Amino acid sequence: MGRFRVFTAACGAILLTAFTLAAAAQQDKQATGTEFLDEADALRRDGGHCGTPDESPACKVEARYLYQVFRNTPKESVLAQALFGFELASIDPRVAGINLVGSEDNYAAMADYADHMKIFQFVRGLYPNVQVSMHAGELTLGLVSPEGLCCHVRQAVEVAGTDRIGHGVDVMYEEAPEKLLKDMAAKQVLVEINLTSNEDVLGVSGKSHPFPIYRKFGVPVALSTDDEGIERIDLTHEYVRAVESYDLSYADLKQLVRNSLEYCFLPGASLWAGPDFARLADACGGEAAGADKPGSTCDTFLKGSEKAEQQWELERRFEVFEAGF
Repeated sequence: MGRFRVFTAACGAILLTAFTLAAAAQQDKQATGTEFLDEADALRRDGGHCGTPDESPACKVEARYLYQVFRNTPKESVLAQALFGFELASIDPRVAGINLVGSEDNYAAMADYADHMKIFQFVRGLYPNVQVSMHAGELTLGLVSPEGLCCHVRQAVEVAGTDRIGHGVDVMYEEAPEKLLKDMAAKQVLVEINLTSNEDVLGVSGKSHPFPIYRKFGVPVALSTDDEGIERIDLTHEYVRAVESYDLSYADLKQLVRNSLEYCFLPGASLWAGPDFARLADACGGEAAGADKPGSTCDTFLKGSEKAEQQWELERRFEVFEAGF
């Protein structure tokens, strides 16, 4: 309790400063953030020759952004970054969510981790509709002391209330791991699994990796590259690796792909009635998922949900692919 009071007092002073600066520069802050995204979108369109006869197929891909909060800075900076990012996400639909990133074994990340989680807990209270992913549990024995493996995933879930976890490699070293896994399954906190990155950076792979444990406990998982440019891989590589390492079936792969959309940060209701993907939402009940011409009720539902619309397209592509066998 004493530590919490110290944090509250310190955080109160930081918050006063942050809100004073935010109030004074609100217009500039919003303009700076949106202008940066405008420039990024313009560079992408120019590079792909979008809108010309020579346009790249990539022009048809609609981009969304995750605003990154860098944890290896003073706590005041983490709070300021979070406030800026959450505000930007609340006013610009191109910002799909917030991602807490940075080397987790760094001194600041380890020493201030609990405070970072409380900062996110507080800022999420101000912006409850902004979704969050956090790099948490990208740790292993030898990288940090055993005590350092106690609770990063747990605090991200229980304190910060994150929607997704990136990595989560140290979960079985955390306090009461089975209870934590059951809690993550109940709350449907997705874990972004990075098989190649975790082997290259942490030396964790195969049976030592918690990927099959997450699946055993019903925690939703999806495959991720972590960083294609650094790892020199693509997402297909990760699917191949998962099949070869864990003997996944085609049905397993479909679930992973469906998870990637079910727990993405696109706005709108899900196409599915539940996380087992056994039944469509009521508006599309009785329809063949992915059909070229859904009924009027289902069509209206799809047009009102970006997420459901993309999920319907995924099912259409499954049908096309499977028809070839």
